[in-house]
Amino acid sequence: MFKWAFHISRIIKIGYTLSKHDALMDLLVLFGEQPKALERLRKFNIKYDVDGKPETKLVIALQGLGPSFIKIGQALATRPDIIGPEVAFDLLKLQDEVPPFPGAEAKEIIEKSLGATTEELYKEFNEEPIAAASIAQVHMATSIDGKKVAVKVLRPGIAKAFSRDLDAFRWVAGIMELFSNEARRLRPSKVVDTIADVIALEMDLRIEAAAAAELKQNTKNNPHYDVPEVDWDRTSRQVLTTNWVDGISFKARADIIKAGLDPNILADNLVQSFLSQALNDGYFHADLHQGNLFACDNNKVTAIDFGIMGRIDLKTRRVLADILYGFATQDYDRIAKAHFDMGYVPKDQDYVNFKQAIRAIGEPVVGKPLSEISAGKLLGQLFETTSRFNMQTQPQLILLQKTMVTAEGVALNLNPDINMWQVSRPVIEKWVAENLSPIARIKDTAKVAFETLSRLPQIIEDVEEIARLTKEMNNAKSRRRSSLKLFMYGILGGVIGSAICYSIYMMLQL
Repeated sequence: MFKWAFHISRIIKIGYTLSKHDALMDLLVLFGEQPKALERLRKFNIKYDVDGKPETKLVIALQGLGPSFIKIGQALATRPDIIGPEVAFDLLKLQDEVPPFPGAEAKEIIEKSLGATTEELYKEFNEEPIAAASIAQVHMATSIDGKKVAVKVLRPGIAKAFSRDLDAFRWVAGIMELFSNEARRLRPSKVVDTIADVIALEMDLRIEAAAAAELKQNTKNNPHYDVPEVDWDRTSRQVLTTNWVDGISFKARADIIKAGLDPNILADNLVQSFLSQALNDGYFHADLHQGNLFACDNNKVTAIDFGIMGRIDLKTRRVLADILYGFATQDYDRIAKAHFDMGYVPKDQDYVNFKQAIRAIGEPVVGKPLSEISAGKLLGQLFETTSRFNMQTQPQLILLQKTMVTAEGVALNLNPDINMWQVSRPVIEKWVAENLSPIARIKDTAKVAFETLSRLPQIIEDVEEIARLTKEMNNAKSRRRSSLKLFMYGILGGVIGSAICYSIYMMLQL
């Protein structure tokens, strides 16, 4: 009954936290252009000195609001089509590091979720967590057969916290839509629902386990990249158990060198593995910050934390390859054609002007050392430019571009002299040769034709079935029409018969 009072108090607290970090206006801009009166709120802001660029204010504020807001921000970062590329890129900087919860609570959750005691499930279980994030924390354990494992446990009460905050957001969104035509157009309630859908998936650790299993399957033939094995018998909605990663965090470059590993090779392996995932598989790890990457024996890169994944279909991969290859070879016509062929840029836009705009992006970097050119930032400039030609935001490409920027940053930290294009080019050229060459296109056409032919018997059966049903329907209609005619004739005959009988009767009476 008094939920509105709770929502108001929660919104006031959120607004105060955002305001003291001077981030309130950054959040309000998600819902479009705001009335000028809102600008006056800035004079009430308590400004804090914070490290980093001005655009990190929103990130700092969300981190200050606690675990649920960190995850809400990360969920929003995956939907640049809703919040815009710039805000999405900023939110990707959210660091998932929060205080841990007691190990005893973690054991209780494990036992309740898996239906057995930790002593029955693990030979040893370390109650002291090794890492804590917004929705879960990780414990080291030893399996019954003596192998080291990592046990990820969902944070207690996190589902309730998310529900509480999302309910407050829905309430505010409903009020906005009730009193504002602009809000009704922008549909903030839809934004909240989208956040809720993304978070609901992350709150089920079985979904993350499935993502890890799929990525491991896709990269099984890559000797330079690895994913931990999932222990499905000790995995549930609230618990995820995987093999322990015996490696050195990418954060510790000095330790990597001390261990005899080569940071330059690791950087190359990271970039090439990421591009291979994106182009070859269309499924990539979309949260490649240093804390999720480990250097292992033989300079193998091992990734963890599969809560944020990206997926792109074959047609989109072809566009991506055309774009990257076009910039690498200064073939701007190729890039423009790819956009028009896919329908990214509407046909009513001027092709020559669009190609000229792309040239304006590529030419400034011509002649520069390739080590100074960021493929991710180049794509970012492209997406900013294409928006002027009414290109709709492509969430999958934006997410990939931002992941590419992150991967490049990690690679540069390992090897400041890395030539990103030189490392990327073999993967791109190989994929282009296998998928975009005339022979590849002929093979692709033949494959489609073969698949169509293989389905021909079923298609014929379906057509025959449709024809049979149509015939039955027509027959039924015909029978109904015949029955109706007989009925009408019966009525007419009855009327005529009655008239004749009545006439005879009247004649007899005379």
